[in-house]
Amino acid sequence: MKQNSLMLLGKKELKWIQNELPPLANDEVLVKTIAGAISIGAEMPQYLETDITERQPAYPKETGYENYGEIIEVGKGVAMLKKGDRVVASFGHKDYGIIPEYKSIPVPRDIHYADALLTILSCDAAKGVLKLNPGKEDKVLVTGMGTMGLLTVYFLREYMDVRHIDVLEPNASRRFMAKQLGSNNLLNDISDCPKDFYDYGLECSGINAAFHCLQTSLLPDAGLCILSDGNKDVFELQPEFYEKELRIVGSSDGWDYQKHSQWYFENIKRRRSVLNQLFELTIGKEELIRCFEDLGEGRVNPLKVLVKY
Repeated sequence: MKQNSLMLLGKKELKWIQNELPPLANDEVLVKTIAGAISIGAEMPQYLETDITERQPAYPKETGYENYGEIIEVGKGVAMLKKGDRVVASFGHKDYGIIPEYKSIPVPRDIHYADALLTILSCDAAKGVLKLNPGKEDKVLVTGMGTMGLLTVYFLREYMDVRHIDVLEPNASRRFMAKQLGSNNLLNDISDCPKDFYDYGLECSGINAAFHCLQTSLLPDAGLCILSDGNKDVFELQPEFYEKELRIVGSSDGWDYQKHSQWYFENIKRRRSVLNQLFELTIGKEELIRCFEDLGEGRVNPLKVLVKY
């Protein structure tokens, strides 16, 4: 069987490459992609060669992170999954993917694929929140209402039941989405942030000025988690970090994708979340290269892009 993969061959140079898929190993499943997504915060810096964590990028690169699809073949040793099951996985912008069974996240049939695709990043956001472990009465500030910031607000409210969540975001429509997900005060400028006020902070913007703001706004001995990719600005510790003896933790990937998805899917069904509104642009697979061009030139600026196969 042929597999079509979208590869990055150089700066702003994308091309579909066709490969022959190998036979399945005993513990693997073959997934036919139904929908995917562009992870703008992670993928665009690679596409534009602006990722400060990768000064000398090597090519070719695979692209993409999130896939929703149907299992069309299983290895002889696969025990929990079968043909026809729907799963979320991470094999990128490909029409077919081969993945180990343990890396497949089963998705109930009554969960829309737009909601299902967000379970991966939701788990990534959850890990950072769980590292801080705020209580219900703690005051939390989240900077940056991109996809990661909004999913952080969602988990703080829905899982941790934090009652005071403020957000810092200059974009009005993203502040409105944060309000829908349960945030309290919507701050559109750093000057609006109170000093020495919050018990915890989560950095989701990738902007050093927002990181500075968090250090100013936190109480002494408070905790701060960096959830942004760190591929935009160089973050700098401010005098407040030392004066207040703040605690800073990083967080990467999810805490447990399988366990998190069980809570996430149940919550989506029970609460009828508006999370799928994060996909502000929907395209077909054949439009992927053009969409990257439009994103790179600033002709479109969606929170997240849904890709139909």
